[in-house]
This record gives sequence, structure tokens and C-alpha cells, in this order.
Amino acid sequence: MSALAIRDVWKRYGHLPVLKGIDLDIDNGEFTILVGPSGCGKSTLLNIIAGLDSASQGSIEIGGRPMDGVAAKDRNIAMVFQSYALYPSMTVRQNMTFGMECRRVPKRQQMEALERVAKLLQIEALLDRKPSQLSGGQRQRVAMGRALVRDPLLFLFDEPLSNLDAKLRVEMRMEIKRLHARLGSTIVYVTHDQIEAMTLATRIAVMHQGEVQQFADPDTVYNRPANLFVARFMGAPPMNTLPARLAAEAGQLWAVLGDGTVRLPVPVALGAMSQVGREVVLGIRPECIAEQTRYFDSDPASTLLLDIPVEMTEPTGAETIVLLRLAGHETLGRIAPDIRLRAGNTARFAVDIRKICLFDPQTERLIA
Repeated sequence: MSALAIRDVWKRYGHLPVLKGIDLDIDNGEFTILVGPSGCGKSTLLNIIAGLDSASQGSIEIGGRPMDGVAAKDRNIAMVFQSYALYPSMTVRQNMTFGMECRRVPKRQQMEALERVAKLLQIEALLDRKPSQLSGGQRQRVAMGRALVRDPLLFLFDEPLSNLDAKLRVEMRMEIKRLHARLGSTIVYVTHDQIEAMTLATRIAVMHQGEVQQFADPDTVYNRPANLFVARFMGAPPMNTLPARLAAEAGQLWAVLGDGTVRLPVPVALGAMSQVGREVVLGIRPECIAEQTRYFDSDPASTLLLDIPVEMTEPTGAETIVLLRLAGHETLGRIAPDIRLRAGNTARFAVDIRKICLFDPQTERLIA
């Protein structure tokens, strides 16, 4: 039985559809992330799951129980908001126990839950402070603590880290991942941050214009994106997508770029020989275009060496992003930070062909 089942959920405001037939099954203990650009419908879907909004069509089941007509307070869920939503006049202790007070949970049980969660989140020393006396990271811990004391069937997180600075986001991300590993709870988490999605999720639902474009584990979403939107959205920097034509020679499939001077060997499994002669879109991740020593020296059989003009370099500390001109198209690569390249020069790069993807230019879907 799924912890959460979403069946053909639509949401319309007037004649404008915001969600278009969402179908998802989320298993017990899964950490599912809804990711996508602003306005794609992910927060609307979370609010419908929570009971804060209603679907125009379709159904929601939590723990096998239909949620039609069930109020938010009766759904046995806990929600962590972007804005923390702490009561400013209450102490941390009172904020965390307030929900249990409303449900008339016995005092002893309240104190046991408070002690357990405060220790888990390492906020024992903060229990008598008020929210105004806490940092952003501490407030987010308290907001999570208020949810954790409930021990619900389902945790819902609505962009909980977006108000934090970069360093705190990394720390809280690790904290949330540790919590999930310890508790094994079922979590549905909304974010527009791809790094959060890739590092936290068991499975990712990539959304665009009210539809789920792909629902799969992070490795599949990253390396075998279902369509061009997923390929271009997931990854920082995103996947390079270049127009190409498929050709065959001596049993080998080739992606021919530009005027034909650049040809990349394509694993035959990515596209049947019947596709020969077709126009396609070739997808290749920036990290698959790197310095020679990264790929060619260790695995020359799956690596192609190309001399490519360098247009710009962007050092980031841990690596350098290079803007290249491959067969007339702007293409991004990643190289080691100690390699010095000059804009305007041509340099030799190793292209790892193992993770090449091919997309249909009409449907924009991955070619099987």
C-alpha cells in the first residue's frame, strides 16, 4: 500500500488549468521531491495533499484512506513551511507542544515527545527562547521539531530552506537527510533547487506547466532525462543540447554535428539503426567534456579526443566551467581548476560518449 496515492488530480482557476492530471504513487519511507520552475504547480499540489486547497478533479489517498472531504487537521500529516510560521509570543517549548495541546495529548506524552525531538535536533538549550532570539537555522529546526513531535503518516515540506543563506542551506540539507535516515518517515518536499532535489530525494518528480515530466530516482533523472525540458532543467550547468543527424558506418552509429566535421560515436543501444538519417538533438553533460587525463587516459575506448575553440572560462574554485564552440554551437565543459586555458585559443578535450542522450526534435522526448 502506498503512503500517498495521487490519482488524476487537476486544479483549475476559472478556465486556467494549473495542475493537469497528476498521477503519483509514493511508498512508505520514501523521500519524494517535487521540483520545477516557479509557477509549475508544485506548491499547489502540496497544498491539495495537505488539505489547504481542494482539487478540481481527481483524488488523494493517504495511508490507503481517501481524503475527499477530510479537513487538514484530520489528515495525520505535518507540514513545515517556508516562512517557519512560529508563534512569536510563545517560547520554543510552547511552539513545539502547541499542536499537542490542541489535540489534548496527555502532558507526560507531550514532554516525552518534546524531549526526544529536541535531543534529535540538538535544540535542548533553546527551549525557553522566543523565535526573535533565534537565528534562521534555529527557527527552521524548531519548525521541523514542531512537525516531528506529531509522528504523522506524512511530512510535507514547502521550500523550507529558501530563506537561509548558502552555508545554512547546506547544513540544514544534511540535517534533513540525517533525520530521514534515522526516522524512515515518508516525506514530500517542494523545492526549485536542483541540488536539494538531487542530494535528498529517493525519487524526484520534475514538474513543468502543471504536469509531471519525469518521476524517477535522481540518477535516472540526471543521466537519462525523459525529455528536453528535464535535460535542460536538471543540472547546474544544464545538459548541452545540440542539433545533430544520425549516420551509420560499418555497424557504428554516429551523431553528425554541423557541417559534418564533428562526429560523435553513439552507443547503438541509444537508438536503433532504423533511426539512421534522422535529425535528432544530442544531449551531453558538461562534465563529459573535460581534460584528456580525466577520461581518455583511463578509458580510451569510450572517449573521443576533439580540438575545440575556447570562448570563455569561469573558475568556480573546485572546477572551471569552459564555454566552447563545438561545431558552431555554444557548449559547456568542466575542467580541473589547475588547468589554465585562454579564451580565443583551441584546446584538446576528452569527450566521454557513454552518457550521450538522443532526443526527438519534434516530441522532445528521449529516444529509447
